[in-house]
Amino acid sequence: MLLFITKRILSAIPVLLMVAIIVFLVLRLSPGDPAVMIAGPNATPEQLEQLRESMGLTKPLLEQLVIWLGNMAHGDMGTSLISGKPATELIMDRFGPTLALSLCTVVLAIAVSIPLGVIAAWQQGKWLDRLVMAGSVVGFSVPVFIIGYVLILVFSRILGWFPVQGYQPLANGFGGFIERLVLPSVALSFPYIALIARIVRTNVIEVMGEDYIRTARAKGLRERSVLMSHALGNAAVPIITIIGVSIAMLIGGVVVTESVFNIPGLGRLVLDSVLARDYTVIQAVILLFSAIYVVINLCVDLLYGVFDPRIRH
Repeated sequence: MLLFITKRILSAIPVLLMVAIIVFLVLRLSPGDPAVMIAGPNATPEQLEQLRESMGLTKPLLEQLVIWLGNMAHGDMGTSLISGKPATELIMDRFGPTLALSLCTVVLAIAVSIPLGVIAAWQQGKWLDRLVMAGSVVGFSVPVFIIGYVLILVFSRILGWFPVQGYQPLANGFGGFIERLVLPSVALSFPYIALIARIVRTNVIEVMGEDYIRTARAKGLRERSVLMSHALGNAAVPIITIIGVSIAMLIGGVVVTESVFNIPGLGRLVLDSVLARDYTVIQAVILLFSAIYVVINLCVDLLYGVFDPRIRH
């Protein structure tokens, strides 16, 4: 078990390094000049050249990469080319809303999808199963931003139950904090509820035909105990995998959802930085997202050691 954990942790280091190099090269080799964005269209060639030199853009690409990696190793993510603030400070200012939205979405998606999947497996072939599968198709097919706009129209504009947009920190009151997270969390959770519910259904149906399920029923256990303790427990490994993948996939959905609901999180920061060609902030946020993705997948791998006896022993 200890050897398994060590191998997984060590394997994450080169992955993060490769991601950092790719992010750096993609942004540096993409069209556009940040010096022009900062100085404006009326800047002279001499002014642009001075600005590029002060930003380190005139150095060879390899030298820029080595300097950047060295700074990152010391925790220095650089300074925003637009605002002049440290990228770390900008990220910390925006991290709270994104974390709150992501946690609410994950809790909602897991709380809804696992019971739906188990119920669909229990009622296989019946109308309830068909209803859950039809709902999962809708969750897969409709983009998050369309779901978001529909929720805003119905529950904010027509019914007036929730604010249209915005975010309130938890320190300013729990009621307002949750009230502004309900609609974006519901919108963002739709595709993940659909995905997890289908995987849960498939794996529970697969284990329902096993001998230990028939034995549990023969002992007189209630159907609820058979489903939740025996069937779901033994189908846990693939379910944990898909939940981990879904959490990692939230990164892309957060950008869209925060834009629709005007939430000042990391997704909005990425969008604003891309439009402004702020290389430093883009690199820092994407690298952070990549690190989170790798850590989540690492945690999923480590959970295998808990649920899979072949690894545990």
